[in-house]
Amino acid sequence: MAPQSLPLQAKEGVHDYENPAVFRRNTLPPRAYFIPETSLLLNGVWDFHYASTPAEAPSPEDKDDEWSSINVPGHWQLQGHDYPWYTNTQFPIPVNPPYVPSENPTGTYRRSFFVPSTWDDESQLRLRFDGVDSAYHIWVNGVLVGFAQGSRNASEFDVTSILKRDGPNELFVRVYQWSDATYIEDQDQWWLSGIFRDVTLLAVPEPTRIEDFFLRTDLDDKYENATLLATVDVKTAEKGSVKLTLSELGKNGGAVIATGEADVNADDTKVELSIPVTNPEKWTAETPYLYRVEITLGSHTVFQNIGFRKVELKKGLISVNGVPIRIRGVNRHEHHARFGRAVPLDYAKRDLLIMKNHNVNSLRCSHYPPDPKLFQLADELGLWVMDEADLECHGFYDAIARPQDVPEEMDYEERKAMTFPKAGKYTSENPVWAEAYMDRMVQLVQRDKNHTSIIMWSLGNEAFYGENHKAMYHYAKKFDPGRPVHYEGDVKAETADMFSYMYPPIDRLTRSVETEDVKEDGSYDKPVILCEYGHAMGNGPGGLDDYIEAFEKFPRLQGGYIWEWANHGLWKEDADGKKYYAYGGDFGERPHDGTFVMDGLLHSTHDPTPGLIELKKAYQPLHLSIEDNKLSIWNKYDFAGVDHLKATYKVEEFGETSSLLAAGNLDIPQIAAGETAKVDLPASLADIKSDKETYITIIFSLKDSTNWAEPSHEIAWIQHKLSGVPAAPKIAHSTVTSKLTVQRARSTATISGSDFAFTFDTARGYLTSWTAAGVPLLEKDAATKAAITPNFWRAPTDNDQPNDAPYWIRFGVDALDSQLRSLDITESADKVELVTSTYLSPRLLDWGWDTTTTYTVDAAGRLTVAVDLKPRGIKPTHVPRVGLNLRLPRALDNVRYLALGPGESYPDKRSSQRLGVFRATVPELHQHYEVPQEGGNRLEARYVDLTGPHGRGVRAAPADAALWSDEAWRRFSFQVSRYAAATVQRAAHPCDLVEEDATLLRLDARVAGVGTAACGPNVREDLKVHVGEFRFGFVLERLGF
Repeated sequence: MAPQSLPLQAKEGVHDYENPAVFRRNTLPPRAYFIPETSLLLNGVWDFHYASTPAEAPSPEDKDDEWSSINVPGHWQLQGHDYPWYTNTQFPIPVNPPYVPSENPTGTYRRSFFVPSTWDDESQLRLRFDGVDSAYHIWVNGVLVGFAQGSRNASEFDVTSILKRDGPNELFVRVYQWSDATYIEDQDQWWLSGIFRDVTLLAVPEPTRIEDFFLRTDLDDKYENATLLATVDVKTAEKGSVKLTLSELGKNGGAVIATGEADVNADDTKVELSIPVTNPEKWTAETPYLYRVEITLGSHTVFQNIGFRKVELKKGLISVNGVPIRIRGVNRHEHHARFGRAVPLDYAKRDLLIMKNHNVNSLRCSHYPPDPKLFQLADELGLWVMDEADLECHGFYDAIARPQDVPEEMDYEERKAMTFPKAGKYTSENPVWAEAYMDRMVQLVQRDKNHTSIIMWSLGNEAFYGENHKAMYHYAKKFDPGRPVHYEGDVKAETADMFSYMYPPIDRLTRSVETEDVKEDGSYDKPVILCEYGHAMGNGPGGLDDYIEAFEKFPRLQGGYIWEWANHGLWKEDADGKKYYAYGGDFGERPHDGTFVMDGLLHSTHDPTPGLIELKKAYQPLHLSIEDNKLSIWNKYDFAGVDHLKATYKVEEFGETSSLLAAGNLDIPQIAAGETAKVDLPASLADIKSDKETYITIIFSLKDSTNWAEPSHEIAWIQHKLSGVPAAPKIAHSTVTSKLTVQRARSTATISGSDFAFTFDTARGYLTSWTAAGVPLLEKDAATKAAITPNFWRAPTDNDQPNDAPYWIRFGVDALDSQLRSLDITESADKVELVTSTYLSPRLLDWGWDTTTTYTVDAAGRLTVAVDLKPRGIKPTHVPRVGLNLRLPRALDNVRYLALGPGESYPDKRSSQRLGVFRATVPELHQHYEVPQEGGNRLEARYVDLTGPHGRGVRAAPADAALWSDEAWRRFSFQVSRYAAATVQRAAHPCDLVEEDATLLRLDARVAGVGTAACGPNVREDLKVHVGEFRFGFVLERLGF
């Protein structure tokens, strides 16, 4: 008898993909991920048909349609069909659940395959789909087998009776871009469709087999001895036994540790086993020790690597093996710049290796279960994992907020109070959607339950809060009481096992930690974590140290997860030859959320941004300080000592070069987790004498290789000043000085010596050029008509854009005009002073800077520029920077500097940089961001040299302290670039940047921090550049003459 097809619609007249009660048809029960040896991977090149609506899609019996080809796994939008679409929160379709547009792009996939002849003819055959976006029907040999949705959840279908074992079989899959699931899969990412994870044909024994298994470990009250617990779901037609074997991994010798056995009778469906284990090695993210478990029933064997650990809430804190843990985490979406969410496993492994290399110890799977193979890597490498259900419906917020014109700058908690209760009624509080919500929790827990690295579940993300979430929580706790459950939308932690916040400013966070659900005696039942903080968009995150300080101050605040791991740029090549990583709107999609998808610690290539370098320092597991020639070491690991680390030191003096004065190893005692010890530094350090700045740098690195890093990989460091006063080294000049002359013309004045000349525009009050021995050192900018100008502008960062940049532009900070009020020249025997009084102000507005600039040229050809700024009028409260813009010839391409480096630094993003003498070219000092913006600033500069191919050029250093409002500002900031701020500001992508035929130097007395205001707190008030009176000065000297 031929197999019967299912009807295309579970309910006549209603599309399956528009029926919230239908999310699975004819699928097998969810189970733990395990692929047997008897499996056939069906990935590869499939036939493909694209239609703009389901009605135009072919059926298996249709023969006249034109087919192309497509790679599976993959997305059709990235293989020439339709286009990617990015939104953050807003839905890309009208909000009318469960209905979707009639124009519902539909991709039909087709391929043939053979059942391997070596497989047992009696075996059950299954088709497994690990990820299809967003809903799909499948046919096998013309028979409609079933339907499924839940894009990041797996589905299996029993196709035993339909497949031919002795001939070709046709698999036919129709995938719908939009479905009712779209409303609850509104995560912040690209809308990409198709079969994007593995498709596998499986064979499992019949009639006796293991259907599923759930492994748990428990520890005694001393967290010493353990119990291995196993629940095994079976199918058997006869009496037998289930055998459980615990062994060392092969790399550890493979010895059998313990065994257990339980009888099963015909028609039994579940077996419980329990094996005591004496003092096994414990698994933690710091010490990820694994064992192998094998389960056998008859001829069927499954296996799983597990670690012994116990997760619990203990005294109100998330604890593992009895110890409260500290989460140093990141949020990770699955993304590849060319393949979308079809991420190759080696690429995912690279992500985890980068995390471990940068002191990250925890991973939140945002906002859906990742490829199941990821957890095998997390188990092995050692990461605390929060595994999250594929659930978000944030777009209902926009549906409620926009008609009310709720301003985005309003306090987030106030916006939530106004909108979330109404938004939640669409699905989260709607009983029609209860089973669809529950299915997503069941799929999550059942697939991933056996992975030791997963220490908590999450109900989803930004889906408000309702009865459907409560049911999900209770299911998880009943099935798996050994893991706490997270959900940020449960703001009062009515059911969630922890309070969870997003992007709180430090003051609010502190209040919440100290007061939220705190009892009179100061105790609490639930901890606080930040599921998202430190928004890493563009030049950021700033202010990480403030969060780390809060984590260290409040034990209840157990850490958090940076948003987010990587940019989601998609590689795009335009017809005009432009190539770049695209973001929202670049494919012509409407509506979209622009650059908000470029908010990661990694570039779209998954190479680190400066933000990840900063995070590594913030997350370093040792707190180091030096006082009285002693190194204080606070071991911030939760479990590990410091025996796996070695400590080395070097003492350097910084001047024209960096000179090594001493180096060696430090003997570090045993320091248990959480403990502090002090180590004497070498007494010989006191004998080091130098008239230059002298610093000691101490580095802790791995002694031996691990499965994630090589020996000598750096873990933590500190740099400490031993002696010296910050000063620029003196440049050796000829003792011959020049007689200075001043030549005046109608609108110019030239101050010259024997081999140098400074030319000024006396009509405008600007220096326009400087030459030495015929070599140009400063040149006029065509726009400003000056070689040096006071300036207060920088190209906005992503974090400037929401608040500060519009504010600065409203005050015209980006477009100040200069009006000359007076110009005086004073000549003396050894110097000439040219003093200008100008008024710098924007058009239309009544504010500006009364500016006095004193140019002093001495007989050796040095130029001192002293600036005195006094603001007046209806002025802004803060500006992005205060300093000078200089235009130098392009030939001055080589840069040497004594400052923080080698990377960029800002007042709230500087901890990862060390003082040193660094060398680079101008292009190398440009900080690449995939969305062009301010970057490349260096703090704490003592001098910066720019020279040409023959070593001739310019040094900039701070002038005498008397010329500065604050002597501390003399450790100035600088930026060197080929790109003008206006060019950077206009550029949508790096390929839009046009170089100036010059070297652009910025010398600043003050620069603002960067903050995280793209989604989070702005720059801390004391790290802004508040408008007031400023005095500063720089000395410019020629080099190599």
